Amino acid sequence: MSVRVRLAPSPTGNLHIGTARTAVFNWLFARHHGGQFVLRIEDTDLERSKPEFTDNILEGLRWLGLDWDEGPIYQSQRIELYERAVQTLLDKGLAYRCYCTQEELTAMREAQKAAKQAPRYDNRHRNLTPEQRQAFEDEGRTAVIRFKIDDDRTIVWDDRVRGRLTWKGSDLGGDLAVARAAKPGEIGQPLYNLAVVVDDLDMSITHVVRGEDHIANTAKQILLYEALGKAAPEFAHTPLILNQKGQKLSKRDGATSVSEFREMGYTSEALANYMALLGWSPPDGEERFTLQDAAEKFGFDRVNKAGARFDWDKLNWLNGQVLHDLPAETLLEKLVPYWKDAGFEFDADKDRSWLLQIVNVIGPSLTVLPDAVSMSRALFVASVEYDEKAQQQLGMEGVPEVLKAIGEKLAAVSVLTEDEAKDIIKQVTKDLKVKKGLVMKSLRAALTGAVQGPDLIQSWLVLNARGLDKERLDRAVS
Repeated sequence: MSVRVRLAPSPTGNLHIGTARTAVFNWLFARHHGGQFVLRIEDTDLERSKPEFTDNILEGLRWLGLDWDEGPIYQSQRIELYERAVQTLLDKGLAYRCYCTQEELTAMREAQKAAKQAPRYDNRHRNLTPEQRQAFEDEGRTAVIRFKIDDDRTIVWDDRVRGRLTWKGSDLGGDLAVARAAKPGEIGQPLYNLAVVVDDLDMSITHVVRGEDHIANTAKQILLYEALGKAAPEFAHTPLILNQKGQKLSKRDGATSVSEFREMGYTSEALANYMALLGWSPPDGEERFTLQDAAEKFGFDRVNKAGARFDWDKLNWLNGQVLHDLPAETLLEKLVPYWKDAGFEFDADKDRSWLLQIVNVIGPSLTVLPDAVSMSRALFVASVEYDEKAQQQLGMEGVPEVLKAIGEKLAAVSVLTEDEAKDIIKQVTKDLKVKKGLVMKSLRAALTGAVQGPDLIQSWLVLNARGLDKERLDRAVS
């Protein structure tokens, strides 16, 4: 099967997580079938489309690891193509000029609302006489182009995700505007439904994969394909991304754009992996995979109809797994910018060996990259502040003696190793006849200012490499 799919974002905002998930599904389907993935930028909304949003979309897709075979193709550079299609519809008598003013349309909707009717255009200008059209133009009215929709028509298609879908023409809101208002004899800026159909035909798109919120548009577009004398592509309408309450994901839920997730410290590998799981389940049940792995198994038969609930715990788990598997050198490169932003003092080249020690200490506990700042702060700063629990621990009876004994034994060691650190703890526990837990908890409080954190022995070795452990033990004792 020859497959050509497309992603067609509008550059009116940053790359949304829903658009990114649609991109992932399109990419997986194309790669599974050895087909083409086309990128099209739908920028005909000149007022809201911004170059910075286009840049954000392209950068976000690349960051996720999604490459495209053609494009980006910009709708704003294809206006003549759409105008010819609109003229074709006019010439066939399948479209007409509508001269309704905004005030008339508003009054019509208010009347429908008062009568408890669904809002729709009532097709009042569908059959204007030449004299009526001329009268409106003499008034100086502009005209939108509307495509005729037969209320008695039933639109049916077999959706790759949802099976057979049926839509009544009477439920499509009346005759469809396909071009904005323009002066008499002119064709205004093409609108979404018309431009999409023309582009998909011109680009030989075989499958349209998009969110379920486009289902009503699909019914309208199928009528446009027919009017232009062409067969429609196949459709696959994927579930919306919802929050844990079953509502559409919004800013209130934490983040909605790919760039926001990136700024929060999520990796591209984890986010792309999670995007694939939002509505699709692999046949082998695996939850962690690369996009290349997923492409081998992907199919719409395992895409859910129900909304996909965004699970932050699952994303955090995936991100943690990715970070834990990274080589220390690779993870270090990712952490250095966060440490610099936090104001930590170090030389990334001269201190590389020491920094790698820190990476090995905190790496196994990382969930997102910014966690590295709080986890490693005690290893960078000259002195630490004791939190409440650390103060309580250091104030316990016998703790000063424990810390003093550790300091004395440490002074006798030229170079502290992991075995020697463990031996010091063992000896102090034995000599003072105290529990090992008391010794370790007190040592951690003295060295890091907290009673919980990364591996104690490895943290101690990092501090010892800078001579900070002796100072902190002396301070805690005093």
